Amino acid sequence: MTEKIITLEDVELVGFLGVENSNIKVVAEAFPQSKLISRGNEITIRGSISDIFKITEIIESMVVHFQKYGKITTEQVKTYLSRDKNNEEEAPVILKEDDDVLLYGTKGVVIRVKSPNQKKLIDAAAENDIVFAIGPAGTGKTYTAVALAVKALKNKEVKKIIITRPAVEAGENLGFLPGDLKEKIDPYLRPIYDALDDMIQPEKLKFFIENRVIEIAPLAYMRGRTLNNAFVLLDEAQNTTPMQMKMFLTRMGVNSKVIITGDKSQIDLPTKVKSGLVEATKILQGIKGISFIELDGKDVVRHRLVRDIIMAYDKADAEKEAQKSYSSFQK
Repeated sequence: MTEKIITLEDVELVGFLGVENSNIKVVAEAFPQSKLISRGNEITIRGSISDIFKITEIIESMVVHFQKYGKITTEQVKTYLSRDKNNEEEAPVILKEDDDVLLYGTKGVVIRVKSPNQKKLIDAAAENDIVFAIGPAGTGKTYTAVALAVKALKNKEVKKIIITRPAVEAGENLGFLPGDLKEKIDPYLRPIYDALDDMIQPEKLKFFIENRVIEIAPLAYMRGRTLNNAFVLLDEAQNTTPMQMKMFLTRMGVNSKVIITGDKSQIDLPTKVKSGLVEATKILQGIKGISFIELDGKDVVRHRLVRDIIMAYDKADAEKEAQKSYSSFQK
C-alpha cells in the first residue's frame, strides 16, 4: 500500500474540510479500498497508486474551487467525484459565473457589482493603469477598489497590494490619541481592514500583512519609494495636498495599477489649502492611460437614507452657490 501526504495551503480548513470533515468523508466513501486521514492542514492518503492519483486530482480540484468561490459543499464534492467516475476531461460548471460577480470572498460571500458606475470603474481599471473614482460616501468606490486589488493578487497579476490614506484629522486631533503613529492611524484605516476581512480568509490575511504582501500605511510612508508589481490604492484622496498627490502619482513603477478614490464634498484640509484630488482632476484630463469615473447618489449601496441625505446636502449646497451668485450680481 502506497502513502501520499497532501499539504493544504491557502485555504480556510474548517470551510474546506466541512463540518466534522464531511467533505473528506465523501471522498473517502468513494474509494473504499483506500484510507484518508485528515490532521491539521495535511491529508494522508493510503491506497493503490491508481486510487492515490485519482484522489489527489479530486482534492486539487476541490482546492481550486474553494480558492475561487470561498466555499465548497458535499454536493459539489460529489460532482467532482462523478466527473472522475465518468472520466470527463473538463470540470462541470458548479456555480454560475454571473457577469456582475467581481470576487468570491470569505464564507461564501459573493461580491457583486451593484451599480452602473461601479461597472464603469471596473472596466476603466481593466483598460487604464491609473483610475480616479470620485463620488460621495456609500457609493462603494473604496470597497470596489479593494476587491479589484484582491482579485489581481489572487490571479497573480501583481505581487502585492499597497493601500494608503493621508493622515488628516476629520475634526479630531491625532496628537491627543494614545499610542504610536500606527496605532493613531489604524482607526482611520478601519474601512480598509473591514473590506479585506470580507475578501480574504483571516489566517491568510494575517500572513499577507505580516509579510508585507498587503501593506496598509499612511501616505507619508510612500515618499521615496518605487511601487513595482503592485496594485496601489489611495483612499480619501480629497485630503491630499497638491504636493502629496504629485508625490504619490510619481511612485508608480513597472507593472502597477493605481486607483485613487475620494469625495470632493468631504475635504478636511485646513482652510485655504487646495485639495490635490481637485487639482489632479483638472491637470491630468486627457492623458492616455488615466481615467476619471464619477459616482453619484444613485450609486449609494448603503441604507436608502444615505442616498437621501447626500441629495439633500447637494441641494442645500446648490442653493448656497445660487445665493452667492445672486448676491454678487446685486453688488
